[in-house]
This record gives sequence, C-alpha cells and structure tokens, in this order.
Amino acid sequence: MIAGLKRAEINEIRRRLRGWYNRPTGQLLLEMEREQLDDALATLFGYHIVQVGSLLGDGLMGGSRISHRVLLDPDRDGETHHPAIRAYPDALPVASDCVDVVLLPHTLEFERDPHQILREADRVLIPEGHVVVLGFNPWSLWGLRRLLRQRKQHTPPWAGDFLSVTRVKDWMALLGFEVVLVKRYFYRPPLKRRGVMARLQFLEKLGARLWPGLSGAYMLVARKKVATLTPIKQRWRPRRKLVGDLAGPTTRSRHKACQKE
Repeated sequence: MIAGLKRAEINEIRRRLRGWYNRPTGQLLLEMEREQLDDALATLFGYHIVQVGSLLGDGLMGGSRISHRVLLDPDRDGETHHPAIRAYPDALPVASDCVDVVLLPHTLEFERDPHQILREADRVLIPEGHVVVLGFNPWSLWGLRRLLRQRKQHTPPWAGDFLSVTRVKDWMALLGFEVVLVKRYFYRPPLKRRGVMARLQFLEKLGARLWPGLSGAYMLVARKKVATLTPIKQRWRPRRKLVGDLAGPTTRSRHKACQKE
C-alpha cells in the first residue's frame, strides 16, 4: 500500500498518524510503547543514539542513558526535545560505523523500502550496536482491522504495511543481526471508546499468557554481530617495533568522526 505512493502522500499519512496518537487508542498504545522503550533503552549503552522518524513524537529516547541523542525525520517541523535533522530514513546523513543505537518507531511500516532502511541502520551502527524496532503485528485484531479498512487507504495507522515479527527477523538475519529481545503488547482490540478499553484491560495479561503471538504491536531489539576472522599464522619474523602502540581514539575524536563533513 505504501510502496506505490509518492513522497508527498507518505508525508501526509505520517502527519495524520501523529494526530492519531493524540486520540484515546493512540494514547494508550503510546503509553505502553514508551514503557517498553524505557526498559529496553536503559540496558543499551554508548555515545550516540539516533531516532529515525517521529511518528510517535521525538520524546521516545528519554529512557536511554546515552547523552548524545539525535532525531532524523523527513518532515519534522517545530521544536523538538533533541537536535533534529531533516533526512530520509533510507539515506541517513550519518557516517558509517559510529552510532550505538538506532531507534525505528514504526518507521518500517510507513516507508516505501523498509529493507533499505534496515540496511542503512546496519551501515551506521558500530559493531555490537543495537537497532530497536517498533511495529504493528499483522496477525492480530489490529491486522484484521487493517484488512477491513483497505478501501480507506490513507487512514492511519491502517494505511501502513504491517510487518510480522518473523519477517523482520528474517531481514535482520540476512544483514547479520542477532535478535536479542522481542516484547509483545496491546492485546485489546483497537476501539475508540476509552471506557470500553479500560474495561478490557484484563486482556493484556490474558493475551500475553494464552495467545502471545496475537498482540497488536511489538518491540524487537537486535544486535549487529561482528564477523570473526580466522587468524593466519605468520611465516616470517616481524620487524622489531621502533615506536610503541598509539593510544586508541578518544570519545571526542569518535564524536567528530560521526559528524557529517
């Protein structure tokens, strides 16, 4: 559905989705997603964290202990909590191998080439860096609602191309990532009435226990693996070093290296 749209149409859907998150159902989902992110990001360390896309706002990195935070978004206007740069998710203006954590909050579902976005995340991440993905589950009541809304293609969040956990895992494996965490949440149907949603709160615990794969949304955390090389035994005698090893790069030098020249 998204793949055939023009950039202006995608930007309009993204704008309307931000509005949807201000409605009762969106607010409930956002609250749960922030809780999941706070728990996950608190365990990830480094020097740089980048959030790609601001469908849920730019305040999602609050649980991270990483101090240097940057938001990259193609149509972001107004003030933000963190430094913001206009950029397309499939062509990030970031140097390779210098970001510790890349956060993709429903970015994959609302772009034309989600696999290219993951390739970009792989490019900018350091070895052992992490990518955090938030996604809508197509095999759920949310996915069923999306199928019933096919005629209204531009209505968020149903306009997005929902990706299953299995599919995202397969893409991650092709890029050499190791999935270290999957959290599923929101087992209630996507109803508009806050009172009804409150009465259905019991479905969260029940669903997590009885049908965990049918959650409305999920969070996936994957680590960029380092390829191990087989050492080759030297067949010659190395020259004697005249100068000792230089000190490794400092935090400051790494920060400069990550900045776009």
